[in-house]
Amino acid sequence: MTNSRKTYDVVLIGGGIMSATIGALLSRLEPSWSIKVIERLDELALESSNPWNNAGTGHAAHCELNYTPEKNGRMTPDKALQINQQYHESRAFWSHLVQADELPEPSKFINTMPHMTFVRGEENVAYLKRRWEMLSKEPVFRLMEFSDDPAKIAEWAPSLVVGRDKSEKIAATFTPSGTDVDFGALTKMLVDGVVERGGELELGTDVIGLRQQRDGVWQVTTKKRSGADRGRKQLIRARFVFVGAGGRALTLLQKARIPEIRGYGGFPISGQFLRTDNPAVVEKHEAKVYGKASVGAPPMSVPHLDTRIVNGKKYLMFGPYAGFSPKYLKFGSYLDLFASLRFHNILPMLAVARDNFDLVTYLVGQVLASRGKKFQELRAFFPEAELKDWELITAGQRVQVMKKDRERGGILQMGTEVIAKADGSIAGLLGASPGATVAVSVMIDVLDRCFPDKKGEWEPKLKEMLPFVYGVTVNASREDARRVLREMSEKLGLKLFN
Repeated sequence: MTNSRKTYDVVLIGGGIMSATIGALLSRLEPSWSIKVIERLDELALESSNPWNNAGTGHAAHCELNYTPEKNGRMTPDKALQINQQYHESRAFWSHLVQADELPEPSKFINTMPHMTFVRGEENVAYLKRRWEMLSKEPVFRLMEFSDDPAKIAEWAPSLVVGRDKSEKIAATFTPSGTDVDFGALTKMLVDGVVERGGELELGTDVIGLRQQRDGVWQVTTKKRSGADRGRKQLIRARFVFVGAGGRALTLLQKARIPEIRGYGGFPISGQFLRTDNPAVVEKHEAKVYGKASVGAPPMSVPHLDTRIVNGKKYLMFGPYAGFSPKYLKFGSYLDLFASLRFHNILPMLAVARDNFDLVTYLVGQVLASRGKKFQELRAFFPEAELKDWELITAGQRVQVMKKDRERGGILQMGTEVIAKADGSIAGLLGASPGATVAVSVMIDVLDRCFPDKKGEWEPKLKEMLPFVYGVTVNASREDARRVLREMSEKLGLKLFN
């Protein structure tokens, strides 16, 4: 084993959007700090950040019903407003980098794309109208329209209406200021910026050990997975470690033996999409359309029909179809789930299984579904779709977080969650959706928690890097919302404002 004599200020484990984002922030906040990015595969962004492994929606809560659940007849906009604010912060950072010529032409990673919600049946139509009535009162959602008129819905997205039974009750909301984001392209651009600022990138390298020394410095043990020096082990030292390794973050934080990870478990969920690049089909639909999740479906499995723009080319994707694999990564091991089991997380995981039988039923149904049955789900959105035009592709793995709960033993944790050691020397991110969308906000939270003594010093720089949104509640007033959308439109070349 070789021993690196250098002690890095920051080591980032994983080459996805989270590591890329915190690296981009730190390389600007502390230009003198040494940063090293370690990715186990031979390219960046091949897991969850890859454009074919996620929906690229740029979640702003325009169309995602799981951000406005209705319980006991009550619905609140709180979660939707939070997600919307966080996405504004991400776009503000990207706009700053574009204006500073540190990101290329924005259309290479972000494009305007209407966001829609589409539902069927009287009960769902009534729910969607209540949701619209609530959200449209908020400044950031003022552009959202509602209709249960098939003719109007056909103006927004003809593919949803043409060929549909005219007696079927349908409704939709339409927001013109949505976006489509290629997080894979963005990840590579951000990491390129880190390297240009003096950072190091090591590909094809697995992290196999994490141990903190008495002086607080972390020893990161790596092993080359490819190349001429395949199998070579190296010991790297770091004052701060961020684990942005997607599904593998859980097992790496367990290797680090930090007490904060006790009681956490992860349930892996695989996925598939139907995809087409047939121009005759693609031109019939230009929007991201989300529906209502099936009973028991996890948040990342809400059905949606999306226009995707990847490398300048338009596609349509429908899905995801959830399934089960014990892998924690798409390019992971079938032993991942079993390797994560500990005495402290088995009981919470069993409690979740007991209380979420509908999730198990849903996953079994998805696993056993034939391609024909899966295609019928697409036809519920796109009645004139033809099987010959679509291919089934494998999406990325997601790991649903489970953790201890005093009352129930264990609960499913929706969304993303930061796990940080009390001394601030190591942190990691667990969970999935909305994930990449809120990367900037979540990574700033990591910095606040791990470098509290730097907060005052960094605040002016963060205000500069997140122009017109840092410390500002975008939803505070109609004027604030209009101003922010106008700024975003100008700086990112988007059509978010009318």
